[in-house]
Amino acid sequence: MTYVRHVLQTKGNLTLSIAPSVSVQEALEKMTDNNVGSLLVIQDGKFVGLFTERDFVRHVALKGKSSVDGLVGDMMAREVLYVSPDTSIEQCMALMTEKRTRHLPVLEKNELVGIVSIGDVVKKLIADKDFVIEQLEKYITGGY
Repeated sequence: MTYVRHVLQTKGNLTLSIAPSVSVQEALEKMTDNNVGSLLVIQDGKFVGLFTERDFVRHVALKGKSSVDGLVGDMMAREVLYVSPDTSIEQCMALMTEKRTRHLPVLEKNELVGIVSIGDVVKKLIADKDFVIEQLEKYITGGY
C-alpha cells in the first residue's frame, strides 16, 4: 500500500506559504509564478489556513467584487481538511472526492510537513497500477 509519506519522498515537502496579511494580488502572483493552485497560510510559524484559486473565485469574482487588493486572511479557508504521512493514497483520493477538495496539507504531530494535490495522488495511483500490470505481465509471460 502506498502512503502520503511515499508521495512526499518523491515530490519533496517543499511548501509555498503566505501570511494572512498579504494582499490577494501578491498571493495570486506567487501562485502563478510557481504554477500552483494553493498556498498554505502561515502566521507566527503556525499553519492557520489555505488560500486557493477557488477561494479567490468564490470571494471576489462571484461576489461581484473586482479588486484583488483584499487580504488573504479575509478569503482563505480556515477549516482545512488535512492528512498525516500515514494516510493511504486511496484514503486521500476518497477524501478529496467526497469533500470536493484539490489540496490536502500534511500534518504530523500538529506540524506541517507538506501538501499533496489531487494531481500528486492521481499520478501515484497510476504509477502503482502500472507497476502491478508490469509485474503481472512478467509473471504471465515467464519473464521472472
